[in-house]
Amino acid sequence: MKTKKDHSDQKTKADASDAVGAAEETAIPEHDELSELKEALATKEKESKDNYERYLRALAELDNYKKRAARDKAEIIKYGKEDLIKDIVPFLDSLDRALAHTDAGDAQTFKDGIVLIQDQLLCCLKKHGVERIESVGSDFDPNFHEALMQMESADHQDNQVVSEMEKGYLLNGRLIRPSRVCVCKKSKVNDGCEINEANGE
Repeated sequence: MKTKKDHSDQKTKADASDAVGAAEETAIPEHDELSELKEALATKEKESKDNYERYLRALAELDNYKKRAARDKAEIIKYGKEDLIKDIVPFLDSLDRALAHTDAGDAQTFKDGIVLIQDQLLCCLKKHGVERIESVGSDFDPNFHEALMQMESADHQDNQVVSEMEKGYLLNGRLIRPSRVCVCKKSKVNDGCEINEANGE
């Protein structure tokens, strides 16, 4: 027959057993949460490693691109005039042929040959965007002309270009060399004389 004390001991043991079971049940979720955190950390570490490797590859590709761009730029500078040179080389052939016929003694034929070569060269330059500035007879323009001297001329108006010492050139509309010219400058004395002559005085 169980006494009151035995019944109390059994109850204490049962409570202790329940407490152990509850502790075990509580420990299982904590263990799962730790595993999940470890897995998440491993995943993030892998992502970080992948991102770093991608960064290194991108950095290497950028470095290679810079080197390629520098090489391409150097080649463009070195060989950029190749098309122009190919177009100019035939003029050297024409000049060689013209010089080969100088022994004939026909100065006019030689001159005509030089004129043809000059026209051929001007056409080639025009193909590459180079144009001559036609200055003679036009008004002096400091944007395109450089006055080397002044002279009086009955055939030209004041400030008109009388002659060219050197022709000027444009490259696609941009001035690359101004025309060096002689400009008409009428003196006031001459203008007065012309007025008097026109009035019959």
